[in-house]
Amino acid sequence: MKHFDVVIVGGGHAGCEALHAVCRYGLRAALVTLDQSKVGVMSCNPAIGGLGKGHLVREIDALDGIMGTAADLSGIQFRLLNRSKGPAVQGPRTQSDRTLYLQAIQALLAKQDYTLIEGEAADLISSGAAVSGVRLADGSEILAHSVILTAGTFMRGVIHIGDKRVSAGRMGEKAADVLSQKMESLGAVFGRLKTGTPPRLNGDTIDWRQLELQPADSDPVMLSFLSKGPTVRQVSCGITHTNSQTHDIIRENIDKSAMYGGHIEGIGPRYCPSIEDKITRFADKSSHQVFLEPEGLTTNCVYPNGISTSLPQDVQEAYVRSIVGLENVEIQQPGYAIEYDFLNPQGLSSDLESSLMGGLFLAGQINGTTGYEEAAAQGLVAAIGVAKRLKGVSPITFDRSTSYIGVMIDDLITRGATEPYRMFTSRAEFRLKLRADNADQRLTEQGYTSGLVSESRFDAYQEKMKRLDKCRALLSSMAVSPNQARQVGIDLGLDGRRRNGHELLSIPGVTVSNLSGLAPGLAECDTASLDQAAREALYVTYIERQGRDIDALARDLSVKIPKGFHYAGVPGLSSELISKLNAARPESLGAAKNIEGVTPAALTAVLLSIKSQGLKNTG
Repeated sequence: MKHFDVVIVGGGHAGCEALHAVCRYGLRAALVTLDQSKVGVMSCNPAIGGLGKGHLVREIDALDGIMGTAADLSGIQFRLLNRSKGPAVQGPRTQSDRTLYLQAIQALLAKQDYTLIEGEAADLISSGAAVSGVRLADGSEILAHSVILTAGTFMRGVIHIGDKRVSAGRMGEKAADVLSQKMESLGAVFGRLKTGTPPRLNGDTIDWRQLELQPADSDPVMLSFLSKGPTVRQVSCGITHTNSQTHDIIRENIDKSAMYGGHIEGIGPRYCPSIEDKITRFADKSSHQVFLEPEGLTTNCVYPNGISTSLPQDVQEAYVRSIVGLENVEIQQPGYAIEYDFLNPQGLSSDLESSLMGGLFLAGQINGTTGYEEAAAQGLVAAIGVAKRLKGVSPITFDRSTSYIGVMIDDLITRGATEPYRMFTSRAEFRLKLRADNADQRLTEQGYTSGLVSESRFDAYQEKMKRLDKCRALLSSMAVSPNQARQVGIDLGLDGRRRNGHELLSIPGVTVSNLSGLAPGLAECDTASLDQAAREALYVTYIERQGRDIDALARDLSVKIPKGFHYAGVPGLSSELISKLNAARPESLGAAKNIEGVTPAALTAVLLSIKSQGLKNTG
């Protein structure tokens, strides 16, 4: 019998981030996993980051987490998504070498002091109303003051390929059925969700000459604030498309799909649909894009992003080989759907502590989310909750106005999950200030005060802020007249008022290079600081206005929504939100706020419409 401060169950992204964090807090920790060689494995898409997800990774990194560092050490194609749009919705992403990512995670964990236990967690040990440890399938007990359960897709996981069903947590690994049963005895009420993967392809059998190639960015944006640049060779992805023949094959065999054949009850991710879903829901589209992503530098395996499926293997081969460039391709592993248990996250505290037992924390897909980044962020939150419970550390505030992590946690615990939850920038009403580039400014100091962020990380952050503050001061001290501005191509109108550098950079089209002739001192600033200051200036007016709107909305949540209110007539509401609001018929704005997917922007639109109707009725 062994005794620890905390036991983490599961070695996926949530478990790894939780483990590293509790170790940074100085807690005695154990990690229980079915296969120690798989700790940190990328079980699905070989990529980290993206839109919304990249923001989460930057926030994890700002708190000295490991996902961003591991992604940078293994990244073989860095791309900044939405580069042509504003900084608030740009998302850093890298395609990773699977083997290098796993090695990086395990190397980063090896620097911490913890105990690795290979085995199956089959039971939770309790003392009164609190958890006191974990019992393994072999009968051995591991005692602990807290447990972080990160079971991923293993809780009664079932893999579906056509009409074939296999009990598994992921391909080749057994499910955790006993633990589900134990939690049910505690009063847990599980729902079922599903996710899917595409078939893995032999890259040597792809005709790359027929395909459009997408190279890595020439000026890569890294996932970690501390990374200087890529460390391994960069590669290109291939782009191809499904076609009418592909769609015909799938339609002809749709009844053989596990999902459409009635074999799966779980709900899948609406924003990452299977190829069966795509051709059914978007029947008017004649093709869908497929990204062919190499899984590493030393493997020929390719991940065809965009064609996840649960069709039988022979049908998968037929539809894949109908796609340009894949006519003679070999499938190394068939695609499959996996169905698994999850718990309604509305039973969790903001620290992700479960109401089932004191000291029991849940993180990752067990809470209804999907994706590596969402899981890792929850692992970090759970670890902070454990440290607060056991050591009384200074808490870190995650709310909707300070972080994407706060947006996700609030969404989960107040609205629950009716489908696999995925992070998007559109979920964050404060996204203009919750940018990926300033995650450290929002969170690192809090993390240091809490004891989570190392001295070296905080020192690097302080040095960065000194450089940035110097740049900000130079911009603030500028006093540019309209005449001076015209000389460098900036039109300030005829009011005669002088502008400082921040005001100039808030004008669309004005860049730092425009200001170099007006303030020679800016040459003393480094490029990164100037770029950061320019991003801040671009949004400052909008952020102030948005803050006032949100404050006003908070005062109006008690406003009653008239019976029979016509949501379809509200400008800006999506058809999806109109449908949800019509179904729920909330009595007030406060009640509408708790409906999944209803954002403050949508509430503001409804409020304005109510007020407008009131004015018309009284007029």
